[in-house]
Amino acid sequence: MIPPGVNVYLASGPVDFRKGPVSLMAMVQAAGINDPLDGALYVFRSKRADKVKVVWYSDGVCLFTKTISTKFCWPPISGETVQLNYAQLLTLLDGMDWRLVRRPTIQRPQYLG
Repeated sequence: MIPPGVNVYLASGPVDFRKGPVSLMAMVQAAGINDPLDGALYVFRSKRADKVKVVWYSDGVCLFTKTISTKFCWPPISGETVQLNYAQLLTLLDGMDWRLVRRPTIQRPQYLG
């Protein structure tokens, strides 16, 4: 089970989907984004955007792969990494537009005394 407060990093460009979890973690390390062993989730897409791979470290390197019949909603291809929250990740993996998921703004109560 993935904890809801985990950091999620999305690679905007496609990767070679023949790469395994260790190779993907090496890409994270080479990019210098974060320590790949910090427990964060790293999400990669295929060239056609119909497959994703999610890798993370939890007492070993873990890999989750999902394929859908349409395309995943993805940011424009660039060399940048996009950070998502847990709800956005779940929305992305369901094949929906994760950019529509926003954290609600909570109004602090006013003290009237």
